[in-house]
Amino acid sequence: MSADRDAAVPRLCQVVLDTVDARASAEFWRQLLGLVYRPGHEPPEPGLDDPAGRDWLNLRAADGTPFLAFQQVDRLAAATWPSPAVPQQLHLDLTVRDVEELDAVHERVLALGGELRLDRSDDVEEPLRVYADPDGHPFCVFVGGD
Repeated sequence: MSADRDAAVPRLCQVVLDTVDARASAEFWRQLLGLVYRPGHEPPEPGLDDPAGRDWLNLRAADGTPFLAFQQVDRLAAATWPSPAVPQQLHLDLTVRDVEELDAVHERVLALGGELRLDRSDDVEEPLRVYADPDGHPFCVFVGGD
């Protein structure tokens, strides 16, 4: 093997979330993060069949970079964090510039169907809130971020 192959390091392409409703999950995250569908994964016209939405959907950044994907599953045990009954296994960290933006994002998350799980927005060191998306996947929104 060449030295280049020995030093090869894979890069993260996207995060894939299991979901019981791929279209609804994709729409939640698309609207929250300002993402776009991969060509061919856009929602169909009202009343038309949605074959992609029954299986797998991809969201990208505006420049086309892969970001999130949603894999349809029959059942999904929603994480119960902070209760340990069903561990979170993975969560996404999102950042905002300041507490004012944290509050604005809070309203958007709730309006899109997210659930507040923990509120530490008054923490002087690291204001944050923890939410669950409609499938129960936890995610944090906090001020700052390195």
